[in-house]
Amino acid sequence: MHSVLTITINPALDKSTRVQRVLPEKKLRCEEPVYEPGGGGINVSRTIRKLGGSSCAWLLSGGPAGEKLCDLLKEEGVEYWNGPTKSWTRENLMVVEESTGDQFRFGMPGPRIEEAEWRQVLDKLENLEKVPEYVVASGSLAPGVPDDFYLQMAVIARKRNFKLILDTSGEALMKAAGEGLYLIKPNLGELAKLAGKEHISAFEQEDFAMQVIDEGKCKVMVVSLGPRGAMLASKESGIHYVVPPTVNQQSAVGAGDSMVAGMVMSLLHGCSLEEVVRYGVAAGTAATMTPGSELCRKEDVEMIYQWLLKHK
Repeated sequence: MHSVLTITINPALDKSTRVQRVLPEKKLRCEEPVYEPGGGGINVSRTIRKLGGSSCAWLLSGGPAGEKLCDLLKEEGVEYWNGPTKSWTRENLMVVEESTGDQFRFGMPGPRIEEAEWRQVLDKLENLEKVPEYVVASGSLAPGVPDDFYLQMAVIARKRNFKLILDTSGEALMKAAGEGLYLIKPNLGELAKLAGKEHISAFEQEDFAMQVIDEGKCKVMVVSLGPRGAMLASKESGIHYVVPPTVNQQSAVGAGDSMVAGMVMSLLHGCSLEEVVRYGVAAGTAATMTPGSELCRKEDVEMIYQWLLKHK
């Protein structure tokens, strides 16, 4: 059994291409598309693989797109378990306009998942003979999956004694946080909702982050601050900020998933929480240096991480 499992309930077959200009009512001549397996947990597993680690990616998929997605995971050497679905896996499209460098991202909602299909994930997780150290649940929930799905997973985490890392948003995050997660990665808007506020300012974010932790909603919080890096909050470490260097940003696709993967790798190595976030920010920043939907490159991660060590 791997020390890390990632779970993706609403995966996608990501297709990206390039065109000179995006114009209405015109036939646009695109370049040959590139296909990649997509979805939060899947991207975390792919990044862990790139960084020299291993994990097992759990997903629900079906139809030709699902088959293609699994084939791509095999090609990348990512171990996975697939729970079959009757409905076809969604396909997302990203188009780069070469004349401007702008990206157009078209995300589909995903197929409707039946109860027996999503419940197999929870049943399998609850009945594992060997329990992983970390389970990373990441991404949106597909239609048909209840808002309390991650809450049910958090209950299993408490019973089976593994650390649940959750990277999602909306009601799915609000409900799961009440069970006491190990680590969450909200943005400022999500932090406000967790704290019961409509908006929070930069002057309030530290107090509200600690409030959420004191309420038992999670043990560790890493607030994503976009280009400004991240804020770590926990009872163990208090408040710490990690600010990345300015880089030549090509695409923000996959940056959040790369950040989570970097943090998981550091947790597995027994690093302090400050080091965990520092390596996560390095991985997330490195992902912005790659084109399209390509994830981070290990050499870029190490370069940025060394810079962060010098400027901590």
